[in-house]
Amino acid sequence: MSTGWNFDNTYKNLSGGFYSNVEPMPVEKPELILLNNRLADELELNFSGIEPEELSALFTGNSLPDGSEPISQAYAGHQFGHFTMLGDGRAIIIGEHVLPDGKRFDIQYKGSGRTPYSRSGDGRATLYSMLREYLISEALYHLGIPASGSLAVAKTGMPVYRETIHTGAVLTRVASSHIRIGTFEYAYRFLSHEKQKEFLDYTIKRHYPDLHEADNKALALLERVSDKLLSLVLEWMRVGFIHGVLNTDNMSIGGESIDFGPCAFMNGFDPGTAFSSVDMNKRYSFSNQPGIVQWNLAVFAGTLLAFINADRNKAKEAAEAVLKQFEPKFVEEWHRMMGKKLGFRHITKKEADLIDQLISWMEKTKADYTNTFLVIAKSAETPDHFRTDEEFRNWHSNWESLITTDHNGLNEASKRMSQSNPVFIPRNHLVEEALSEASNHGDFSSFNSLSDILRQPYRQDWSAADLQQVPAGFDKEYQTFCGT
Repeated sequence: MSTGWNFDNTYKNLSGGFYSNVEPMPVEKPELILLNNRLADELELNFSGIEPEELSALFTGNSLPDGSEPISQAYAGHQFGHFTMLGDGRAIIIGEHVLPDGKRFDIQYKGSGRTPYSRSGDGRATLYSMLREYLISEALYHLGIPASGSLAVAKTGMPVYRETIHTGAVLTRVASSHIRIGTFEYAYRFLSHEKQKEFLDYTIKRHYPDLHEADNKALALLERVSDKLLSLVLEWMRVGFIHGVLNTDNMSIGGESIDFGPCAFMNGFDPGTAFSSVDMNKRYSFSNQPGIVQWNLAVFAGTLLAFINADRNKAKEAAEAVLKQFEPKFVEEWHRMMGKKLGFRHITKKEADLIDQLISWMEKTKADYTNTFLVIAKSAETPDHFRTDEEFRNWHSNWESLITTDHNGLNEASKRMSQSNPVFIPRNHLVEEALSEASNHGDFSSFNSLSDILRQPYRQDWSAADLQQVPAGFDKEYQTFCGT
C-alpha cells in the first residue's frame, strides 16, 4: 500500500516494561466514514489511489501499513486524585510516522480492541464518541490550540455495549507522542532506576532535544513541561474550553490536548462550569483547570526527584521552586491573554482592573463568554440586554476611553481582538445535534455543516449569528460522557 508512510518506531527500542506488543482485533464490516485530507496533507500521505475497501481495512486495523509495529503503552495516573495502574486499554499505536524534516508523529488506533491493559473493558469505542473527538480536535486545531489530530473515523460493523447498544468505530489519532505524566508515574512506581533514567533521556531526545546539554536535565524538563502546560490551559480558557478529565494520564508531556472525551465549551460565564458526568464534584471545572494542571505538575515533579538531585531534600527544594512559579506566571499570563481579548497593547494596573471588573460582571450576569467579547468589539451591534445593563454600559465607556487614550483607538483594538476572540465555537447543542444525527441515523449533514463553520472560527460572518445563540436552559442539564 503506497501512501507515503515512513515509520521509525523508536519507542520499541526502550527496555521491556514500557509497552506490550499487540495486534488490532479484526472487525466484521469495516467502513471508512471520515478522512481528514487536511491532516493527511500535513503528514505527506496520499490516499487518492487507494480503493475504499482498502482504506476501510486500513483505518479499522484489519490491515496494517508496511513498517508498522503495533504496541499498546503502559502507564499509570492519578484519576480524580487517586493513583491507578492504567495503560492503553482500547488504543494501539501502530508506529511513529516521520516527515522529511524530522517531525515525528504517533499514529494510533483508538477503539481497536482489547489489549493487556483493558482490564474489564472491551477495548472498543462508539461511533458517537469517536466523532466527538474528531470534531473537537479539528475545532481546537483551527482555533490555534495544540491538540492531537484525527486522521480518520471508520465504522467496525460491530455493536458496542454501553448504557445502550452503540455502533462501533475506530478513530485514527495523530499526536507528537502519547507520553504522559502518567507514563512517568508508571516508570517511577514499577520500573528500575535505570529504566526511569532511560525513559527520561528518551523523552528529552524526542520532545526537547535542546535540553540534552542542560546542567540539570530533569529540572529543565520540569520547567519546560510546566511552561507548555501553562500555555495550553490558558489557550483552553481563552475560548471557554473545559477538558473534563484532567487526570495525570491525560496530560501530554508534549503540551498537546489529548484524551478530551467528555470535553465541552462554556456558554454562560460561570467559573464552576463542569459538564462531565464522571466529575460529580466539579474537580475539573473551568476555573479549576490551572490549579489542577499545577497539581499534576507536582506529581510529575515527584517522579523526577532522584534525577534532579541525589539529595532528596535539595531535589524537593529545586522542584518546589519551579512549581511555585506556576501561579504567579498564570496570573500574569491570564491578564495578558485577557488583555489581547480586549484589544490592549500592554497591561498595567488600569487594564488589569478593567479585566477583573469585566470578569466579575460576567460571572454575576452569566453573560455568554464568547459573545461578550464580540459585543465589546462591535458596540454598534450591542444587543438590548447588554445595552440596558448600567454596569456594563459604564464598564464599556471606561474601556473605550482607555482604548482611545492608551491603545491606538478602537479600529486598531478591534483588529487585535479579532485575532483572539472566535466568532464560532462548538456550541454544545450544535455538537449534540450533529453527533446524534450522524451516529444514530447516518445523517452527516449537520456534522459536515458544523465542521465547515468551525474551520474558520475567527471570520466575521454575522450572517450565521443564529449559531451563537444557545437554547434557553440547555446547559443546565447538559452532561458529557467519556465513552468507556
